[in-house]
Amino acid sequence: MHIAIAGNIGSGKTTLTRMLANRYGWTPRYEPVDNNPYLNDFYADMPRWAFNLQIYFLNKRFQEIVEISKSNDTIIQDRTIFEDARIFAPNLHGMGMMSDRDFDNYTDLFDLMMSLVKLPDLMIYIRSTVPNLIAQIQKRGREYEKSIRIDYLAGLNERYENWIKDYKGNLIIVDGDNVKFESNPHDFQNVTDMIDARLYGLFK
Repeated sequence: MHIAIAGNIGSGKTTLTRMLANRYGWTPRYEPVDNNPYLNDFYADMPRWAFNLQIYFLNKRFQEIVEISKSNDTIIQDRTIFEDARIFAPNLHGMGMMSDRDFDNYTDLFDLMMSLVKLPDLMIYIRSTVPNLIAQIQKRGREYEKSIRIDYLAGLNERYENWIKDYKGNLIIVDGDNVKFESNPHDFQNVTDMIDARLYGLFK
């Protein structure tokens, strides 16, 4: 099976991925952040590096999709190829940080990739407001994230909501502002109960 965690920057995707991998014995696939050769440059000069960063992510994410499709394990993935193409790249294009030419090129490549892949067996979307995202980003203290703009996060949030509204696959939505799965065992149990019900038909 392929389980995916979706959500904006700072929503708690990596934490929930790790917790669910431990809880169910699933194989985690984390977002390639620490070794990303473009992130520091991107946050310092978004218009210059937007296209490079998005192509890097698209490449890595497609590699993951291919590997997941060949695996016999149940894999839980921290962020998906759909978010890169339907949220992050359009947001950069809409903010004027990616040219029409680059965006059209990127979109054509993504559409070709999508003809070869299927939706995850379950998508878990962590919904979060911008103030909560900012608090989470500040708490984890990544140097390159200190320059993230609030309008950038807000634009991403709006696109996440539009994307998830029309999502056609198996979907669970977690309220990231109020469901504190990291620190509250009862909240985490509520999340796993939803997953059990959706994947295994277990209602408690």
